[in-house]
Amino acid sequence: MRAERQRSRPECRDGRTAAGQWGPSCNSLKASVLLLLQEKFEVTNLNMKLGMSLKIKGKIHENVDRITINLGQGKDKLNLHFNPRFNESTIVCNSCDGGRWGQEQRDNHMCFSPGAEVKFTVAFQNEFKVTLPDGHTVTFPNRLGHNHLQYLGMDGLHITSFKLE
Repeated sequence: MRAERQRSRPECRDGRTAAGQWGPSCNSLKASVLLLLQEKFEVTNLNMKLGMSLKIKGKIHENVDRITINLGQGKDKLNLHFNPRFNESTIVCNSCDGGRWGQEQRDNHMCFSPGAEVKFTVAFQNEFKVTLPDGHTVTFPNRLGHNHLQYLGMDGLHITSFKLE
């Protein structure tokens, strides 16, 4: 049972597993260096199921015009593309199926800014509910209909922790 649990845990980009919270504290110097150099963070084998939530804490980089959170089966099959754009003062949500983007959904409630420390939650239900740092909720349909997500990609922020519950 214990080995089974360990195999189902998310993997760092370099394939090593880690317990508990994720971020630069992941047991991989390579993943930490990659995170700092590219401002990107990826997890494969996420094992996020319907009813689970992802809690993210981090600091938005100073010199970015947007941040991106992607959840799905892989880079070209995204159930949720969550993309606050500072230069447009809007949050864009979308889905991507095999490289084909769907219709954008826009929300003009912008509570993110470069350099800000943020804490927000993504609840995975029949739809996605993203609770923003100020408590506002952005809802986006699960257009691709998956009930199990394997991929998490984040860009534009330094992740201090994330927790899958």
